Parts: sequence; C-alpha cells; structure tokens
Amino acid sequence: MLPIVAIVGRPNVGKSTLFNRLIGKKLALVDDQPGVTRDRREGEAHLLGLDFTIVDTAGYEDEDANSLPGRMRMQTEAAVENCDVALFMIDARAGITPLDEEIARWLRANDAPVILVANKAEGKAADDGVMESFSLGLGEPVPFSAEHGQGMADLFQALLPHVEREGDEPFEREFYEDDESAPLKLAIVGRPNAGKSTLINRLLGENRLLTGPEAGITRDSIAVDWMWTSRESVERPVRLIDTAGMRKHAKVQDKLEKLAVTDGLNAVNFAEVVVLLLDSTRGLEAQDLRIADKVLEEGRALVVALNKWDTVEHGSALYQGIKKALDDGLAQVRGVPIMTVSAATGKGLDDLIHVAFETRTAWSQRVSTGVLNRWFETALEANPPPAPGGKRIKLRYITQNKTRPPTFVLFGTRLDDLPESYRRYLVNGIRRELGFGAVPVRLTLRSAKNPYASK
Repeated sequence: MLPIVAIVGRPNVGKSTLFNRLIGKKLALVDDQPGVTRDRREGEAHLLGLDFTIVDTAGYEDEDANSLPGRMRMQTEAAVENCDVALFMIDARAGITPLDEEIARWLRANDAPVILVANKAEGKAADDGVMESFSLGLGEPVPFSAEHGQGMADLFQALLPHVEREGDEPFEREFYEDDESAPLKLAIVGRPNAGKSTLINRLLGENRLLTGPEAGITRDSIAVDWMWTSRESVERPVRLIDTAGMRKHAKVQDKLEKLAVTDGLNAVNFAEVVVLLLDSTRGLEAQDLRIADKVLEEGRALVVALNKWDTVEHGSALYQGIKKALDDGLAQVRGVPIMTVSAATGKGLDDLIHVAFETRTAWSQRVSTGVLNRWFETALEANPPPAPGGKRIKLRYITQNKTRPPTFVLFGTRLDDLPESYRRYLVNGIRRELGFGAVPVRLTLRSAKNPYASK
C-alpha cells in the first residue's frame, strides 16, 4: 500500500493544480473561482522517483458542519486523519490570512506530520508571503509554483522522510533542480530588432520564427523546445522563449505592442535564465539597463549577449566600455557574464548556451547550513557589524530558505539598524565565497524568534 499524502488549504490556493502536476494529468478541475473541488479525489503520484497516493481536498472553510462548505471541511478532516503526511498549501502572493492561521492551529493539534507549501512563489511578489509563513509555527516553508513546476526538488526533500518505506531503494539525498532531464527555460529579451528571433532560428537550424528588417515583428512570446548537444556530446533539453522587443515605456502607445511587452515580461518571470541580447552596432543604451534591472528584480539569472559582433570594429574597447557600464548600472549584481555572438553566422552561440547552463547551476544551488554558518562566522570575524549609537547589533545565524533565486534569512537583534552597506558586504561575500557568481542573491533580515522550533 502506497503512503498517503493529503493536500489541504483554504479555497483557491492551487491544491488541484498541484494534484494534477503530481499525477501527471489534468484530472482535477481547475478554475479561478473558489470552491471548484468538493469531494476528496485520489490519484497515484510520482515525484522524482517517489511513489505515493495523493489526495486532493476541498478548500477548508469555517462554516456550519451541516452546510455544504461544512460537510466539505469534514471530508478534508477525514483525509488528514488517514494520511501519512499533510501538505498545507498557502498562497504566497496573497500572504497569510486569518483562515490560514486557523488551519495551521488545527493542523498543529493533529498527529499527522505537516509540510508547509508556499504556492505561487515564482517572482519577487511572493517573497513577503514566504517569509510571513514562518509565523504559522509549522517550520520552514517549501517555496513552490504548482502551475509552473518550480520547487519540485525542495518538495521531494521535504516528503522523502515521510513517504520512503523500509526496503525501498535508497535515494540520493543531495538533489538539485539543475538536473539534466529538466529543460533549461531560456528567455531571449532585448530592444526591437536586436536579433532575438534570428538567434533562435540559428540555434534551431530552421526558420522557425518570422524575422525581417522591420522592428516589432514578434508579438507573442513563443516557446520552442530544442535539444542542445554539449561539448561532452551530451544532449540536454532547452526551452527557448522568444519575446517581443521592449522599447522605452513612454514610446509604447499601440495596444498590441503594450500587450506584447507585458507578455514578454511574464516570460521573464517564468524563465530560469534570461539572455539580454544587445545590438553591438548600437552599444549599450539606457533601455537595456532597464530591461536588465527588471530581470534581476524578478530574481532571474542574467546573461548579456552582444549580437552582430562580426560587424564590430575596435571590439576590445567596445566590450570593456559595455562591461564597465553594466557594472556601474547594475551595482547590485556585478560581473554578469557577457558573451559575444553573431546570430547571423552562429559564432559564439554554443558558448552562450554552455554559460546559460552554468549560470542556472549557480542559481539553483543550495548551501548546507553548516557550510553557510562557517562562512558567516568568518565574515563576522573579518568585519564585525557596526554599533550605531554605541548599541551593538547582534547577528546570530543565517540559513538558506530558498533556491532559484538563492534566498537567505539572517536572524539577529536590532537588525533595523543594520546599515545597507553591511548587508551588501554579506551578499557580496555569499556570491564570492560560496560559488553563486553573478546571480541575484536575496537576503532577508529577521528579528523574530527561532522559526525552527518544534510545532
């Protein structure tokens, strides 16, 4: 008999979407309207080698037991009583609601182990909700996106102790989402006519996307699956995403162009690595920096590619000038990889994909708490935090609570007085000393009590 995992939570947080993703087909009806699921639904789930029975439940509502919502809640309570572990799902973008807090109190009073899943965690808008979920008293949340499949490795690690059975083949305990079987989600962005569609066509070896001298041909974000052969002759899947050219906001008047740019920005949110393609004959412009800043703000890994490099004169001076301008304009992430390519001839494109995979590896990695805190102690010894007004700031410990992008939580006292310069010192040290390179790293300060206390 397979272990049983029940998904619980208030209405419309994404329970059925997760259920469908784990069973591999759209069995449960999904809609923006709350209350679509009413009965318990069971299916055979598969997650990175783990097999278990997954139970989708109705949204938990505080209603009279004789009412329809009340009877639906009783079905949910029965599912939790009979499960090996419960996945408590919240909506990270909406934040913690009073009903979430009530469900958490009920789950803490039950015997079933609980894994807190912060759904809809893609993009920066969910960060506050993920951090707020520590207050539910159910331990560290698993940041997740049921719709886009982000966070599968973290969910695997959280479920493993509860669903692995004696006699099963042992699993590899260190699992990274940068797995060769997972396609690299690679979005190509830039100003109009930089050569984005031409570049993708060159990679594919066919005229898959419409191109031409006119700016603004591409409107929809087009995703194309492709297989790249590495230098080691290993085939690795890539999902290439072409996007509309992004002009300065004030110049975008046409409704279709506005929709196309919005669609392109959404593509950035759901990519893993974003290539900002520049037209080398025009150099770096302010709009390029705005696009790069938007990519980093959303926590995506960034690579800059200088297209039409085969037509450039005085390339060395141009390269150094663009590198300095990027370092000055993107002070929060210095050293972004800069590649020289030609979409017309294919020169440098293989190196570009190679660097994109390496960048995703850095963006996806997790540092163990032991290694992280040994680095942290060394960093504090080398440069202790200041004491503004003669009052000492106490930094206690640090933990990584999320990957993709790598996100860290620093615990201590009087953290409101910690200067931004010292926060940058820690972030730069994490990048430099722990192998994160130029990917966006987030550091959140928490003065609350230890979130790892038992429930």
